[in-house]
Amino acid sequence: MKEIKLYKSPLKVFKLVLPCLSIVLFGICLITFTDGPTWPGWLSVCFFGIGCLAGSFHLLDRRPQIIINAEGICDQTNKKGLISWIRIKDAYLTNIQGQTNIRLVLDEPFTYSPRTGKPYKDLKNNTKEMGLQELPIRLRFIKVDELRLMEFIVAMAKAESGKREELLKTLLNTTH
Repeated sequence: MKEIKLYKSPLKVFKLVLPCLSIVLFGICLITFTDGPTWPGWLSVCFFGIGCLAGSFHLLDRRPQIIINAEGICDQTNKKGLISWIRIKDAYLTNIQGQTNIRLVLDEPFTYSPRTGKPYKDLKNNTKEMGLQELPIRLRFIKVDELRLMEFIVAMAKAESGKREELLKTLLNTTH
């Protein structure tokens, strides 16, 4: 079966790691070369060092982020497995604070795994208040034409099951 795999772009991840790394180096300079208090240097090294570690994980992670095949679409970040094309009714783009997502409109409401606590409930309520569907396909670190991918998802969802393999082949032929 033909499938499309989208991976994280190392350049996009590096753009996240570079500022953190520069602030860590500045903190190290504060610690070693100043006579005053060193707590600001330690604070920046600890806080932005965590950002460097998280970014390093994303740089080294070579798993496919999004997998598209004739059966459906799978986004590894939402850990919900394969979403069948039959369930997808529509899709649209959102851009919130510079982060672009494709939101899927499903035939039945999507529910996250049961997590408890006020932060999770507030996040879920805020998403609904903004008028957004609850299932995002996150594109933050992926180098892809968001509009073209969204149009492809809509075309795959509306296509008959026999035509989906052809759509995949035409997209594979135009991208390689």
